[in-house]
Amino acid sequence: MNNLKANLHNIRARVEQACKKAGRAPSEITILAVSKKHPATKIRDLYALGQRAFGENYVQEALAKQTQLDTLEIEWHFIGPLQSNKTREAAMHFAWVQSVDRAKIARRLAEQRPERLAALNLCIQVNIDREPQKAGVLPEDAGDLARLVQTLPNVRLRGLMAIPRMGSETYDPSDSYRRMHELFRQLRASGIDLDTLSMGMSADLEQAVLQGSTMLRIGTDLLGPRPDSDGSA
Repeated sequence: MNNLKANLHNIRARVEQACKKAGRAPSEITILAVSKKHPATKIRDLYALGQRAFGENYVQEALAKQTQLDTLEIEWHFIGPLQSNKTREAAMHFAWVQSVDRAKIARRLAEQRPERLAALNLCIQVNIDREPQKAGVLPEDAGDLARLVQTLPNVRLRGLMAIPRMGSETYDPSDSYRRMHELFRQLRASGIDLDTLSMGMSADLEQAVLQGSTMLRIGTDLLGPRPDSDGSA
């Protein structure tokens, strides 16, 4: 618990400093705790410290945790690749799906969202760096998919999500973030209602905040290294 408390404090301090540099208010930024592979007990501890939004990459893993934590008012985000055979469970058990990258997935989520629940919040995943191994719609196709989502029942288009290229000695990820923010602004200017730009992780949250991110997906620097498949730390 003490490590989690220190980690959360450090992340909030980094966000505050980045916002100060960018001339933004920290209240503009949502911290999404990426809890994949971490046990429900750790999520419960972080919740007790005030964290409310948690992101999961695998539907079945998330459903098991949701069962264990069903007394907590957690805002669950699905942020991993979504196969069509998992859309019903995602539509029923999450508040957000951030990885919509094709019309088929968007339509299935809309059809399968129970009407008794609030509209499912959707983000369109953009492959901003055109990496063949990554999911996401190409930037030039994001507008068409966004306009389609706006016409669907039981869902609400919220924004864009991206997983840019990793930073290295030869590549500065801030350029990817800049292009994402430019696309975000272009779509808004065209009349598409967007309020969320989900980009930035532990290693580069400062660049993401400077380039307009409104939601940071933080895993390692918040919850610590993910356990290995054998359960070791």
